[in-house]
Amino acid sequence: MLQISEIRENKEDIIASLKLKRFENPEEALQRVLELDDSRRALQSKQDAVLAESKSLAREIGALMKQGKKAEADEVKARTSSLKTEAKSLGEELSQTEEDLKQQLYRIPNYPHPSVKPGNSDEDNEVISEHGEIPSLPEGSKPHWDLIKEYDIVDFELGNKIAGAGFPVFKGQGARLQRAMVNFFLDEAVKAGYAEVQPPVVVNEASGVATGQLPDKEGQMYQLVNENLYLIPTAEVPITNLYRDVIVDAKDLPVKNVGFTPCFRREAGSWGAHVRGLNRLHQFDKVEIVQITKPEDSAKAHEEMCAHVTGLLEKLNLPYRVLRLCGGDLTFTSHLTFDMEVYSAGQCKWLECSSISNFLTYQANRLKVRYKNDSKKNELLHTLNGSALALPRIIAALLENNQTPEGIKIPEVLVPYTGFDMITK
Repeated sequence: MLQISEIRENKEDIIASLKLKRFENPEEALQRVLELDDSRRALQSKQDAVLAESKSLAREIGALMKQGKKAEADEVKARTSSLKTEAKSLGEELSQTEEDLKQQLYRIPNYPHPSVKPGNSDEDNEVISEHGEIPSLPEGSKPHWDLIKEYDIVDFELGNKIAGAGFPVFKGQGARLQRAMVNFFLDEAVKAGYAEVQPPVVVNEASGVATGQLPDKEGQMYQLVNENLYLIPTAEVPITNLYRDVIVDAKDLPVKNVGFTPCFRREAGSWGAHVRGLNRLHQFDKVEIVQITKPEDSAKAHEEMCAHVTGLLEKLNLPYRVLRLCGGDLTFTSHLTFDMEVYSAGQCKWLECSSISNFLTYQANRLKVRYKNDSKKNELLHTLNGSALALPRIIAALLENNQTPEGIKIPEVLVPYTGFDMITK
């Protein structure tokens, strides 16, 4: 969530930038924050004064009792009793105001970076660069949903029987390819200085709130029946929450973690040609990279993470492009996001395979993840994360781009992981 001090100092700039995210009535939302904060401060000041007076009177009672002035002491005791009642009432009002303030801040998204352009959807995202050659496929080439049936490597019908639409079963060489890619992505991240973790795939409500999935995305997450737990939409949630309520030692910064998890999302969308096959799933595997940095280092860390992801795509010999998301396509919590898309020749379209985002202090303020700066004061850190990589669309592009009459070629970097260089019938 936004910092109140930041809202006070840059209110007009934040209002203007929030409009890029199509956030309705930012003026009213920010003004409400400031009003609630003013009320909180006034109540805190009043409560402090009452408690201070009560403490002073307590000392006075002791002195009067020592002097044998019981009647005067009893009068003061009556006053302290009244003050205790007032302090309790003020405390309850203060707690409610603090909760109202927190909930109001939760409703306000992060503001976008100055480089973010106006726009309403992914169609308005800005293409920054394109890399690699678009493959020219032989006559009779097929989209991956036909290839997976032909080579019997992914079975949607079995998945539908077991769980429902959007839950595929990977089989044989398809399962081995999936496992190979996970190991390759993890190994590459470890080489780049990321420490591997294997987090839970369920999180509690506090974890969802801390990274901004709640209360914004309840409808997109699977919730366990009779449990206040959610299946994770991305490893970002549990990995970042490892540092909730932590004061990180400055010598340990930047924190760099990588983790592999299955991911679960309800918003798989309406089924049609644009989401056929592996293009959009309710369950999919993903390797996630997370960084927690000093504020002055997060822009450089963001560039580094983007370079890591593009390096993976180059090693897989996949044509890709980099996009800067427009205001209307940025997530609720993101300050700046770059998407990576691979070209899928069997479909003749670009497929998003990674989003790399900088959240500044937005998540850290909810998480209360801090460090002691040079002045020995606690300061909020910056959080960043990105897919490195999400598997389904990478697999779709690999299958389509590398199909031959003899079979589907495996990229050279994956052969040591798969144990075979061609998917065959």
